[in-house]
Amino acid sequence: MDYYDVIIVGAGPAGSTLARALENAGKNVLVIDKADFPRDKTCAGWVTPAVMDSLDINPNEYANGRTLQPIRRFRIGMMDQPAVENDHHGIVSYGIRRCEFDAFLLDRVHAPKQLGTAVRSIVRNNGNWVINEQWQAPLLIGAGGHFCPVAKLLGNGPGKHETVVAAKEVEFEMTPEQARVCQARGDTPELWFCRDLKGYAWVFRKGNFLNIGLGREDNHRLSDHLEAFVDSMKQDGRIPADLPGRFKGHAYLLYAHADRPLVDDGVLLIGDAAGLAYTQSGEGIRPAIESALMAAEVILNAADFSAMSLQRYGERIAGRFGNRASDQAPGWEMPEWVKQPVASTLMRSHWFTRKVVTEKWFLHQNVPPLKAAG
Repeated sequence: MDYYDVIIVGAGPAGSTLARALENAGKNVLVIDKADFPRDKTCAGWVTPAVMDSLDINPNEYANGRTLQPIRRFRIGMMDQPAVENDHHGIVSYGIRRCEFDAFLLDRVHAPKQLGTAVRSIVRNNGNWVINEQWQAPLLIGAGGHFCPVAKLLGNGPGKHETVVAAKEVEFEMTPEQARVCQARGDTPELWFCRDLKGYAWVFRKGNFLNIGLGREDNHRLSDHLEAFVDSMKQDGRIPADLPGRFKGHAYLLYAHADRPLVDDGVLLIGDAAGLAYTQSGEGIRPAIESALMAAEVILNAADFSAMSLQRYGERIAGRFGNRASDQAPGWEMPEWVKQPVASTLMRSHWFTRKVVTEKWFLHQNVPPLKAAG
C-alpha cells in the first residue's frame, strides 16, 4: 500500500491548485480523478484577471495554442425585453474552454496522479484514510465537485436538504456558415435573466466556439425554460439555427444556500464539493481556486489534521466569502430589494447592469486577487 501526506480526490481547478501548492512546499501528494484528462466539463467558461493572477498565469503564454477570448463588454437583459450593452473599455475577463484550462492546470502538477480511477471505497484505519485499499494518507481532500465521494463521506451530497442549481449547456465549434450568421460577438458575452429571477441564460462566443446554456435554482421544467430561450435566440439571429448535439447538465450549490461542513478529522472540502459557487453569479472557478489556496495555507501551518486544527480553514472561507445564509454572503440570486416589479426597470439601466450585475456580481472587481502564501 502506498503512503502519502495528502490524497486529493478531484483533479479540477480546486484539486490541481491545492496539489501544486502542497507539492511546492514538499508534501507528498496523490491526486485521484474518475476522468481522464483532458476531459469535457459543463461550464460557460470564463475567468477574470484576478483568477489568472492568483494562478500566476501569463495570459499571452496561456493563449499559445489555447482559446483565450478577451472580454471587454457585456450584453445583459431580462428575457422578453431589450438588452443593455455596456463597454468596460478594457479586458475585464477571458473566455476559456474548460477542457483546455483544467488540463493546463493539472499538467503543472508533478505529483503522482491516478486518472480514470473511480473512488470505490474510503476506510478509516489507524488515523489514516485508505482509498480503494491501495493508497493511504492522514489527510483526505474532497475536490470532486457537487457529487464528490469525500463530501458524501461527511454526510453531504444530493438530497432534499440541499437547494441545488441545475444547469444545461452546449459548447461546439461552429462551421464557417454558422460563424457567419451568428450575431453573438466574442468580446461580448450575453446574459439573460429569467423573468422570475430564479436563474439566467447565456450566449458566449469564444472565437469559433459557441457556448449556450441556462441555469436555475428552481430546476422545475429546466428543459422547457432552455428550449424557450434557445428558440428566442434563434429567432433574433443571435445564434445559428442548427445547433449540434444535445445539452449536457450539471449541478452545484450556491454559497449562501449550502450548509456542507467544510472540515472534519483528517478531511477538508474545497471548491464545488464544499458548495462555494458565488450566490448571485453561480461562478465556481474563482471560489474553487481561492479555497484551494486558503486550504494550502491552513494545511501547511496546522499542528495536526484534527477538525479543531483544520477549522481555521472554515474561518478563512467565511472571512473571504461572508457568513452563509446571511445578507453578508456576497454573490446569482437577486436580493429581495431587486425582486419584481423593480427588477424589470433595473435591467434596462446601464448603471445597474454595469456597476452591480457585471462588475460586482460577476466580475467581483471590488475584491482583490488572493495570492498563494509565501
